[in-house]
Amino acid sequence: MTVKRHLLTGVLATVASALFASSAVAAPSKILVVTTTLGFRHSSIETAESVIAELGKSSGVYEVELAAGKAALAEKMTPAALKGYAGVIFANTTGDLPLPDRDAFIEWVRNGGAFIGIHSASDTFHGYRPYIDMLGGEFDYHREQVVIEGINRDASHPANRHLGEMWDLQGKKEEIYVFKNYMQKSVHELIVLNRHPNSNEPGSFPVSWCREFGKGRVFYTSLGHNEYVWEMPEFQQHLLGGIEWALRLER
Repeated sequence: MTVKRHLLTGVLATVASALFASSAVAAPSKILVVTTTLGFRHSSIETAESVIAELGKSSGVYEVELAAGKAALAEKMTPAALKGYAGVIFANTTGDLPLPDRDAFIEWVRNGGAFIGIHSASDTFHGYRPYIDMLGGEFDYHREQVVIEGINRDASHPANRHLGEMWDLQGKKEEIYVFKNYMQKSVHELIVLNRHPNSNEPGSFPVSWCREFGKGRVFYTSLGHNEYVWEMPEFQQHLLGGIEWALRLER
């Protein structure tokens, strides 16, 4: 009887330990935030760095490492270093970034990495088609800043479900991109305009989208030119929801 009691106690302890482990909070994902620029540099980059880091801390979803220059890219974006990150964010990057191995970076995303592009991430690597194909579109031009009426294409998506049917950024102006090489059939649209942002010509003009890319996930929002956009709770939740989706923490 004593032996059986000890065995039962051991089994219950093992089950309890397993239940405790399964209910424990997962460690935050490690994300590399790249704000390196080789072209135009946005004044909102410092605000972007702060907001992205604070969203990670307050949500407990991720923790941030920063790559804000060529030396940081050379160290933190090698094929070996990328294995230590769950996701990479290009926040207002511009130009042909000097990655140690850009083909390896694309393959890292294809093999299960999360990529989050913000604003001028689409104004990056114009001459490198694999990046454009991964992102799903390429910055073409913008004109004067405007107030928009963005249409919520998917109210169930974690980047959008806090928004109503329309999103006007609190009536404040933002720099709105027009795209070329946009792969509409290969992306899942999140926010779109039904008119050209400046001319009001009818059409379909994307603002934000996401997509599966091999085993990886890509989320992109073209918003984020102005500091006050970064400070909007609605934009912050849009961004956090997109990050969670790209990390496969949200369906």
